[in-house]
Amino acid sequence: MKKTDSITLLGMLLVLLLAGNAFAQAPEGPIAPQPGVAIQQPPPGSTFKVQSVLVNTPVTVRDAKGEMVHNLEKKEFHVTDNGVEQQILHFDLGSEPISVVVVVETSSRIEAILPQIRRTGTLLTQTVMGPSGEGAIIGFNDSIDKLQDFTTNSDAIENTMTRLKEGTSGLRLYDAIATGVGMLSARPLATPTVPGHRRVLLVIAESDDKESEAKLGEVLRKAQLANVTIYSVGISSTRAALQKKPEPHGPQSATPPGTFGMPPPPGTVQTPTTEGQRTEGFDLLALAIWAVMHAKDQITSSGLAIAATATGGAHLATWKDRSIEKAIDEIGGELHSQYMLTYTPMGTDALGYHEIRVDVDRKDLKVRARPGYYVAGPTG
Repeated sequence: MKKTDSITLLGMLLVLLLAGNAFAQAPEGPIAPQPGVAIQQPPPGSTFKVQSVLVNTPVTVRDAKGEMVHNLEKKEFHVTDNGVEQQILHFDLGSEPISVVVVVETSSRIEAILPQIRRTGTLLTQTVMGPSGEGAIIGFNDSIDKLQDFTTNSDAIENTMTRLKEGTSGLRLYDAIATGVGMLSARPLATPTVPGHRRVLLVIAESDDKESEAKLGEVLRKAQLANVTIYSVGISSTRAALQKKPEPHGPQSATPPGTFGMPPPPGTVQTPTTEGQRTEGFDLLALAIWAVMHAKDQITSSGLAIAATATGGAHLATWKDRSIEKAIDEIGGELHSQYMLTYTPMGTDALGYHEIRVDVDRKDLKVRARPGYYVAGPTG
């Protein structure tokens, strides 16, 4: 072969090689393996980096007396994702603006409590939203009603709450939460340098759900990936019935006055406070993780407490000494006193459940943060 022919052949091979590399960088679709060629496997023990997920972790720190601690520094926090310590990209204490969706039950079941809920508008704007926040309102019963889109106008939020109308007896709680998560997910995305608005879902409702199409675990997966923190104010239809004035010609109760139609939980005595105590004795963290891991299964009790635990929020019942107004005030105070830690997960498997752990260097402090998040594969 002549020298010139060799040079020409070498040039053609180089062109073909470069063209092949160019196509490999941006394939049009799945490339079928060639017969007889083994598929390349990742090296043993290798891990994928979750570079597309930006995790915001609100952290509540309290001392032995239950008071919020406000003097911690970034260097005192340690965040691990599946046991791997992460670099904190952003650190803030209570100054970030909040985007909040208020999901409020408007069913006829809580007719006697609805006037109390209507009076919470000012608390929502001043204590929860704050001067730089924005809010939206969803009402639900048999239907899911977007009563107010996102606005920074306090009067609009307060007027919407004041005009809440009683609906049917339905209770599509999980569908309402799913709608709220969807609204928050559409807010501008945060970046490693600009965290943006915090995404908060505040639910004022009973913990039961009836006839929702959405499953709680599936909704919580989406909430976790969208960095939505769920807080809930638990109300009681039993309490509403006790507060309701008796009707002169109402239907007769199926059970004698002071008794209950359903048996109490094993080993307990049925009282009006039983409803607010049903989550006691259960490991809510384990239930929350189970709900997320089994996204297609329906959770039929303690839904609000599980949702709050799974996303790092809190569930405040109003059955005993805490009023609805007091519960909202407590939530607002916590939201604006939390540390916000942001990181991009590195050194951990991309898919599956990611356990988050937050520790501080000081002793005798109680730290609460979201327990984790779930990244599903293509088939979920």
